[in-house]
Amino acid sequence: MKLLLLYALLLKATVTTFSGLASLPVLRSDLVLHYGMITDRQLSTAVVVTRTTPGPVGVYVVSVGYFADGVPGAVAGWLAMVTPALLIIPLLRFASTKAEHPRVKSMIQAVVLASAGLLWASAVPLTREIAHDPFTWGLLIVCTAVLLTRKVESLWVVLSAGLIELIASALHIIRGPLS
Repeated sequence: MKLLLLYALLLKATVTTFSGLASLPVLRSDLVLHYGMITDRQLSTAVVVTRTTPGPVGVYVVSVGYFADGVPGAVAGWLAMVTPALLIIPLLRFASTKAEHPRVKSMIQAVVLASAGLLWASAVPLTREIAHDPFTWGLLIVCTAVLLTRKVESLWVVLSAGLIELIASALHIIRGPLS
């Protein structure tokens, strides 16, 4: 029963959000706050691990499933991730004929703005969970500034920040990122 509930919650998150990490607030609300299947730290770890490996951004749902219920949870996460892709096929035909309609354009803009708001709402608690010292806060501010003002791949910013944190931890400038 837990596995079916996990699949349903992961599917809800992937079906009701529209890009990569946009499902993060939904997953945090359901799996961390409501059901307690995973912790904020596990959710953060799932995001970090999958952001530093090749593949689509939304694949972190598989890692979340793994943290919740091991390999069967990872399979549930994978199924939840691919189900919307299969459901999109009939929608493509409809959308291709209606995409230029002003109401459809407005709806798409509203969805994008809502997704951005949801990302912001989930980023703040996750940041509080991870950033405990001035060094990490400074790194967060610098990375955010770089992403907002420069055309640089986010992967390089994530890898650079991880490497800087690892070196700082090894030199005992800060405590370890997951300690």
